[in-house]
Amino acid sequence: MFESPCKSINVLNAWSESQEELRETQPASLPRGTGKRVKIKKKQRKEQHSDKRSVSAPQLCIDDDVQGLKETKYRPDEPIVRGIFQIGKKSHDVVLTATRVTWTPIQPETPTADRNVKKQEECVELKDVFAVKVKRRRSVGQQSGGTLLGITLFQCKKKGLKLKDHAIHFNNMSVDHCETWFKSLKEILSGFKNRPKSLKVFVNPISHKKEAYQIYLDKVAPLFKLADIETNVTVTKRKGQALSILRDCSLQEYDGVVCVGGDGSVAEVAHGLLLRAQMDAGRDTDSIFTPVQAALPLGIIPAGSTDVVACSVHGVRRAVTATLHIIMGHHQPVDVCSFSSMGRLVRFGFSAMFGFGGRTLALAERHRWMPPSQRREFALIKTLANLKPEDCELSFITSRGAEDQTKAEQNRDGEAICEGDSWQTRHGLYLNISIMAIPCLCSMAPRGLAPNTRLNNGSMALIVVDNTSRSEFIKHLKRYGSTNNQFGFSFIETHTVKAVRLRPRSQGGWAEDVLEENEESDSKTVPIISSEGTYPWNIDGDLLEVTSELLIRVHPQLLTLFGADVEEAEESPVKCSCI
Repeated sequence: MFESPCKSINVLNAWSESQEELRETQPASLPRGTGKRVKIKKKQRKEQHSDKRSVSAPQLCIDDDVQGLKETKYRPDEPIVRGIFQIGKKSHDVVLTATRVTWTPIQPETPTADRNVKKQEECVELKDVFAVKVKRRRSVGQQSGGTLLGITLFQCKKKGLKLKDHAIHFNNMSVDHCETWFKSLKEILSGFKNRPKSLKVFVNPISHKKEAYQIYLDKVAPLFKLADIETNVTVTKRKGQALSILRDCSLQEYDGVVCVGGDGSVAEVAHGLLLRAQMDAGRDTDSIFTPVQAALPLGIIPAGSTDVVACSVHGVRRAVTATLHIIMGHHQPVDVCSFSSMGRLVRFGFSAMFGFGGRTLALAERHRWMPPSQRREFALIKTLANLKPEDCELSFITSRGAEDQTKAEQNRDGEAICEGDSWQTRHGLYLNISIMAIPCLCSMAPRGLAPNTRLNNGSMALIVVDNTSRSEFIKHLKRYGSTNNQFGFSFIETHTVKAVRLRPRSQGGWAEDVLEENEESDSKTVPIISSEGTYPWNIDGDLLEVTSELLIRVHPQLLTLFGADVEEAEESPVKCSCI
């Protein structure tokens, strides 16, 4: 059983009267015994340690491991503490420096021993350690005290794209010895920057299978507690609650914000963070403006149906991996889109779909009474059955790659300005138009819905699907779950852009679909979404109805997420059962 740092130190102080007896009967790493024999062994071992420290102190290389560590009073290769601990079933000589803990098994010296055999030295980098705890044995029902066993380090281990926690036990029953090591380790671990100490957490309890809160309690909260991170948890009761809280609450007391939910919840929290940043900076959101970066990083615990944002920054849909990215302070800058209509900001987001993607989501939203998986499949099949193109005017500004990146770095507000760039405009019938600032990785598209873009390359992927037959369009959809190029069709064109403007020229087809659905449904149980003068958009899994044209601009590295840039999702592809 492990104690919190403050509690463990209080217990050590409370035991000050019995420490002399404990130290006398159970000295550090020495066999039990009394009299001169024990004192002589202790003296001899102390001399041996001093000789080793002066002659063969560990020579540790200095590399990028120390970049995340603040300045300390120790040199990276200087031994801070040295002692003997039992690891597993063997005694080890353990050395602590500012960058790592190294341990070597103690080999008994015998006449027949092979002195040429190299000692097996092992180590753990402190940049991979996120917690140190005092280890005690307690009886059932005992809340405090207990027999001291040693200290335990908790390490973040990486296997592929997955992160997992791993405990390393250093056993030693000396109170003074363990206290010295505990305080030294805590001092070093507290010096790592970017690691949060306090977090604001939003949990969407109805996300996907309504498992988000249980995921937080079982997999996330224990790790936060282990890392001594304070949390303020809000379990949302309605849509928009997280947005309203982020607008008004004091964010100065937090080191980050965490969202436990699906893509819709993530989009709401990200929009709230960015909107709050614009309010604090005095930006006028009723005009075309240059937004400022969010003040706090955002952590995403996947608990939705697709979790494309979480997969894009973690590579896997695992709550433990996402939690450890937050605890370790792994920061990943991400490009964000702004969506404006009639010169006013509508929202911030990562991706948008118009046409097939918007229709499918709108139809699914009108059948909320269905289970989530059935609702999505029903909407997909129904929209495919009534597949119709949209008559649109599409304009976009292409990205110039490295040149735009340089302009973005030189611009104080972090944005490549579009002034002077020429718009390319075309009219036509389109089945679907996608604009994505991130790859949008998920289990059904392990390469991503937009594999040609990255998290922070300062551009968006524009994917245009021209009018074609239903069978050819289904072939295109099926390729997202395979290794084949989903854009290898004559009716699909892709562009790397930094701004898109889309103006629907008619809404007749969409209005007929809505009318048909409203006639078939029971108006008492199904909310009717008005289609009079509006056009459905799928923005990060949320339905947005716009009355006129929509302007989408990309803003480089506007938001920081807890995670890392990944090329491809690690999970095996999952094919949609309805296609």
